[in-house]
Amino acid sequence: MTQSPARLHTSSLHSLPLIQQGKVRDIYAVDDDHMLIVTTDRLSAFDVVLPDPVPGKGLVLTSVSNFWFRRLQGIIPNHLAAMPLAEAVPDSDDRAQVQGRAVVVRRLRPLPVEAIVRGYISGSGWKDYQASGEVCGIRLPEGLQQAQQLPEPIYTPSTKAAVGDHDENVAFDATVEALGRPLAEQIRDVSLRLYREAAAYAAPRGIIIADTKFEFGLDADDRLTLIDEALTPDSSRFWPASEYRLGTSPPSFDKQFVRDYLETLDWDKTAPGPTLPADILRQTAEKYREAARLLIGE
Repeated sequence: MTQSPARLHTSSLHSLPLIQQGKVRDIYAVDDDHMLIVTTDRLSAFDVVLPDPVPGKGLVLTSVSNFWFRRLQGIIPNHLAAMPLAEAVPDSDDRAQVQGRAVVVRRLRPLPVEAIVRGYISGSGWKDYQASGEVCGIRLPEGLQQAQQLPEPIYTPSTKAAVGDHDENVAFDATVEALGRPLAEQIRDVSLRLYREAAAYAAPRGIIIADTKFEFGLDADDRLTLIDEALTPDSSRFWPASEYRLGTSPPSFDKQFVRDYLETLDWDKTAPGPTLPADILRQTAEKYREAARLLIGE
């Protein structure tokens, strides 16, 4: 029986070979030049994939990412391919399982860096600042308050970890060593530009994008390309502007809501993750949908 696309923890396509199963996405081979990325309703917190799917989460993430890919393609090309879903997944049962949550993408060479941009000081950045006055080696002004907007957005890359491992913040120089200075600087500069463009779009629509991460790959011509997802509630910290208060940790549209609940449990943040109550799943799903409604009217 085909699983409803409104609630999908793990996809199971019979017509395409599975390449990789990530924290949220299942990736299938289409042909030598294309892949199918299925965004499930899985949710990871503290780098642990939780057992319960968040209803409709993958549909929201796909819709929001596709919106940003289209809007930002003038800044940088993205991995979306022209091939329609029906051509990539000719099997009708398989296609019904992933309709609305799958995209056909070009095969690219992924780069081993998560490009993180912070426009506000929060989360791990706030903890680092309290301890050292710095975030990822970047000295910040004295006297900043929690959730305060930074004078300018900052670029704080991290390594790209495997499922179950923790990403590690690194200095910009480490990305220069890994990628070469021209490419490392290109990633930094385009990430900052993407963030500024997105934050300016979201602000009058009631969403503060406190921080976000991008991932990139290279095409056959070594052209930098935006991959994975873009500016979703999973890859970003979205705050409702109406509830933003300086000096506090604002409520968010992202999975911080689940993290906050998990912090109340006696759980050591290692797999397996705890089961989430139905009410937490429902409220989380509502937050994802509200973010999409404010950003793109869906």
